Amino acid sequence: MMPIPDHPLRYATVNELHARPFPALEVPATAVYVAIKEPVQAQNRDRGADLAHLLAILDRHGSPHPQPGATHFSGPIGRAELKWESHTEFVTYSAFTRGVSARPFDPAEAEVLPEDWLATAPGTRLTSVLIRVEPMPASEEELLRRLDDWFVPESLAVSRVVDGAAVVAGDFRIDPAGHMRFAVFVAPGTGPRRVGRIVQRLCEIETYRAMSMLGLMRSRDLSGRLNALDPKLSALVSGLDSAEPAPEAALHELLTISAELESLAVQFSFRFGATAAYEAIVTQRIEVLREVRIEGRQTFGEFMMRRYDPAMRTVKSAESRLQAMAERAERAAELLRTRVDVERSAQNQRLLESMDRRADLALRLQHTVEGLSVVAISYYAVSLASYLLKPAAHAMHIGPEVLLAGLVPVVVLGVWWMVRRIKNRLH
Repeated sequence: MMPIPDHPLRYATVNELHARPFPALEVPATAVYVAIKEPVQAQNRDRGADLAHLLAILDRHGSPHPQPGATHFSGPIGRAELKWESHTEFVTYSAFTRGVSARPFDPAEAEVLPEDWLATAPGTRLTSVLIRVEPMPASEEELLRRLDDWFVPESLAVSRVVDGAAVVAGDFRIDPAGHMRFAVFVAPGTGPRRVGRIVQRLCEIETYRAMSMLGLMRSRDLSGRLNALDPKLSALVSGLDSAEPAPEAALHELLTISAELESLAVQFSFRFGATAAYEAIVTQRIEVLREVRIEGRQTFGEFMMRRYDPAMRTVKSAESRLQAMAERAERAAELLRTRVDVERSAQNQRLLESMDRRADLALRLQHTVEGLSVVAISYYAVSLASYLLKPAAHAMHIGPEVLLAGLVPVVVLGVWWMVRRIKNRLH
């Protein structure tokens, strides 16, 4: 018996669930993370250039290559373990090494991803993160002292996560070396894979936060352009019931504004959609940390609520404003088209009435011409009949005047009856 055939994508869809495994990190450890974004739309990205850039660092260390067309890869580069992932708009490089430097967040730790190699990346650096992973201090006072020494207290976010498995902290500021810094203090008994998941979540929070903030920059540009269009649209809508400008001219100007609004919607729709998706990922990644407050310090969730959520609301506001203006322009265009149609109907009605009047005048003129034509035809008919009947009238001793007087009514009635019969037959 032949087995039932598999769907051609069955294994591919299952493998996608396991495509990006979390790293397993022994404590202490250092993580260096870089996200690179090409300055083009996602659909125009050169993924071949991204893969070539990965192969360049692998070849430096004689490491094996990924499979053709791969979107993720893990392998050694020297004493570090490299993890590479290709996403829709960006690529990420994570390098994990055992141990930590004597100086917290030493810029030399980032040299595992060489500067000259990064300079050849097919894009620009979106985010760069140093994560220091070390055992939990003996006391909470020592923990907080280290955090106050390492981070800016005003911006510091710290919390106990994953049911007390670790304490994570960061101030979301870029240090003089160009890196953002996070600290992970691991409680005794926490396994390497759980540590790896926590570190991966921090990298994802920072990456998707940075990607979603691109929407804020674009929304500010959009707001400026909407501010220029809004007064024009408002003036046109306010003048819908006035005689000036003419409806045709107002409709043309309104269609110009509508076309520009549609163009803006096309330009910004991808970024706004991506921003909403990235915001959802940031929120979800923070939720899975299951934060618990430490000594009244703000958590990652509270930090995002104060600093990040307003930015996302600004993006949503700009998107809603663009949509509302496009809908308002469409409604105004419909009203203007209705007004134009009504005025054209009135013009057509007046034109038909004028045509009716001209047709009535033409009919009256036709009747007048018909009367004149009867007279003219009768005149010639009487002349012809008199020539025909003169011999007979002379024989009967009837004078010419009497003959003409007798012929006129007969001929006129005959011609009138003939013209009327022809007219009736035509109509």
